[in-house]
Amino acid sequence: MGVHNVMEDVVREALNQNRASLHLTCDCHRCIDDIMAIALNQLPPQYIANEMHSPYVRASHQADRQGATNILSTVAKAAHIVSESPRCQTTKRGWDITSFK
Repeated sequence: MGVHNVMEDVVREALNQNRASLHLTCDCHRCIDDIMAIALNQLPPQYIANEMHSPYVRASHQADRQGATNILSTVAKAAHIVSESPRCQTTKRGWDITSFK
């Protein structure tokens, strides 16, 4: 397995479960990857070296209401940045990561 950042799974799950309420202007692979990258760069990584530990790490994030709210808020902010200026469009306007804070 190697080393894996479980936070990727947690963020992807939050994004998929809340996709409709995030009002994405585009949900192509590039935009989803951009949302994931922005959100993951704002959250602390949770690395594991044994896949058996993944459910425990994921469960701890679901049980921690403040942590789950923080993750969803971070994903929503990232989705807003990408939806305002999706890089997949032919205009290639791009987004300003400094607007995240």
